[in-house]
Amino acid sequence: MKKQFLLLAALLLSAGVFAQTGARPNVDIITKANGEELKGKVIKVTDNDVSFVYSGETAEYVLKKSDLQKITYSSGRSEILSQAGLPARERQKESLTMAASPADHHNKIAVLPFTFLMDNQPGAEALGYKAQEDTYSFLAQHTAGYTILDPRTTNALLGKAGVTKDKMMNYTMKEICDILGVEYVIDGSVSQSKGYQTSTTTASSNTKVKRDGDKPIKGASTSESSYSNAAQRYDVAVSLHIYMDNNASIYNQNHKAFLSSVDASYNSPLEYLLKRCPLYRK
Repeated sequence: MKKQFLLLAALLLSAGVFAQTGARPNVDIITKANGEELKGKVIKVTDNDVSFVYSGETAEYVLKKSDLQKITYSSGRSEILSQAGLPARERQKESLTMAASPADHHNKIAVLPFTFLMDNQPGAEALGYKAQEDTYSFLAQHTAGYTILDPRTTNALLGKAGVTKDKMMNYTMKEICDILGVEYVIDGSVSQSKGYQTSTTTASSNTKVKRDGDKPIKGASTSESSYSNAAQRYDVAVSLHIYMDNNASIYNQNHKAFLSSVDASYNSPLEYLLKRCPLYRK
C-alpha cells in the first residue's frame, strides 16, 4: 500500500512538472525594432549578430542586432538589445506604430519636402514644400501601378515620428520608408543663385511747332524723356534622389535649367529629371 502511494505521488509530481513545462511554448521570440516578431530558435548571439532558425525550418539566418529590440527566450527570460532598440522605443513614445511589412510597402511612393538653397544657403522652407507638392502632382499623373502618398499624409507621419528637417540625417532611408509604409522615397533639392542683371532704356522725344494757319512760325519746343528698367536673372538647378526600403539608391541625378530666368522657376529641370526616373510612366 505504501509503495502504491509513493508511485501515485511520483506520477502526480511528474504530471505537474509536465504541465508547467508544456504550457510554455518551446520557441524563442525576436522582436525587431519596427515591432515585427520572429518565432523560432536562437542559435547564437554575438556582439553584432543573432543567428536564428524559424520554427519548422532548418535554414539559419543571421540578423543584425542594430535591427532588433529584444529577445524573449522559451524559458521566459528576456534580453533587451538596448543599443538597437532605442530608436524604436523613442518613436513609440510618439505613439507611432511601425508595423508595416515589406509586403505593405510594395509599389508605394512618398515624396519628402525638398531642400531649398539660395546662393548655397538654406532658403525658405515654404519653397521646399512647394517643390514637394509639384513633384507629387506631376507623378500622380505618370506613375500607373504605383500608389503615391499625398504630401499632407507624408508630412503628418514624419511629424508624429519626430523626423523634422534638421533631424532627417539621423535616419536611414529604410527607417523613413518604415515610418511612411512605402517602398520608394523621393528626396530632392532646388538650388537658385543670382546670375547676371539685364537693363533696358527707352528714350522718346516730342517736338511742338507753333503754326499760323498752314505756316510754321519760329518758337518750336522739344521735350525728351528716357526710362530705365533693370531685372535680376537667376540660375536654377534641381537634384533628385530615389531610395528603396532596403537603403538602396536607384536614381541620383541633377539638372540645371538651360537658360536663366527672372522668375527663378524650377519646373523645367524638375520635370526633366522626373521623366527620366525609373518610377515615371507615360
